[in-house]
Amino acid sequence: MMLVKEVSRVLVHLNSPELVARFQRACGLFPARGQHNGDTRKNHGTRERNGTVKITQGGEHEHSCNLQYEVKNWTLYFLFVVSAALGHEVFYISFLPCIHWNLDPFLCRRLVNIWAVVMYIGQVMKDVLKLPRPRAPPVVKLEQRVDAEYGLPSTHAMAATAISFTLLLSATERVQFPFVLGLLVAVVLSALVGLSRLYTGMHSALDVMSGILISAMILGVSYPYWTTLDFLQLNSPLSPVVAVVLPLYLCYKYPELDHYSTTRGDTTIIMGVASGCSVGYWANQQLGITFEPSGPFPVTLGPVTLVTVVLCVARFCVGLVILVLTRQIMRWLSLRFICWTYGVSVGDIEARRRKEIEVPYKFCTYLTIGLVNSLGGGRAFALLGLL
Repeated sequence: MMLVKEVSRVLVHLNSPELVARFQRACGLFPARGQHNGDTRKNHGTRERNGTVKITQGGEHEHSCNLQYEVKNWTLYFLFVVSAALGHEVFYISFLPCIHWNLDPFLCRRLVNIWAVVMYIGQVMKDVLKLPRPRAPPVVKLEQRVDAEYGLPSTHAMAATAISFTLLLSATERVQFPFVLGLLVAVVLSALVGLSRLYTGMHSALDVMSGILISAMILGVSYPYWTTLDFLQLNSPLSPVVAVVLPLYLCYKYPELDHYSTTRGDTTIIMGVASGCSVGYWANQQLGITFEPSGPFPVTLGPVTLVTVVLCVARFCVGLVILVLTRQIMRWLSLRFICWTYGVSVGDIEARRRKEIEVPYKFCTYLTIGLVNSLGGGRAFALLGLL
């Protein structure tokens, strides 16, 4: 009984918003002077939560929200804001394809697969457990878009842990590198992203620790089967069917909430990308053009020269332009077709949030992005002489 009480006390402490607030203060992030119980008066040294930044005299900022803030350590501010951005769509749509285009499609395939599994489990757990994020005040919140979502577990921490350690474990099969250095980088990146969720006020310590532990458990359970799943994904005739039907089914079966949240839409985006990539990798394997480096593995990376750097940058820029154009075109087409099918206006935001509209248009859009990344990228680079 005493053990249960002690564990309960520790969990309550780790979930405390006061603990998050103390971490923010230790890192130089404070409520604006004169802020008490959500007072919204504007003060020097604060920043606007609605996404717009207004510079005041002395280079300070203003913020119109339930709690304004001031930054006293700009180094940590930029470090944690950048670290938090590693869990957003902009990072995924650039980093994962970059691995495919400039390093090894095998690594990108592994990363996308684990990323999709980890994120789906994390997002569903949020909306099943329905545990709130840290309250403000005393916490200062630097993000607005995801504030309506539930807290536990932190999917930023889950994704950072999964991507860092999946890349580390998979790269040992393909590339020769100092493992200890790779392990250090994986630990540091995971820690920075986790701490950034405390700094931005979006998660409690319990949320972050739970996310890391859940992600580690998923990696540990699935790791022995990665090679088998790779083979089935690339060679089974059922692979493209499963890759489309199962993720789409899971998106439609996503837990319903009594209010709109971005979690279902974000999850659909991730599942769509994973689905498109999987179909593309399967098609490449059947066509015998995988764009993967030749063995025997692990290979030794060649020297970094000006030519290789220019080629990498060129592939990244060209590929990113292709993906952005694909996103804009497919989003425009799919949204209008589905809205026309249901007889609603494209400009009706509430209608676009309905499951029967949001799921198919986002899934189709990002499935196409995944296909273009895995199936079209290498061929485009070959045509342009960038391989």
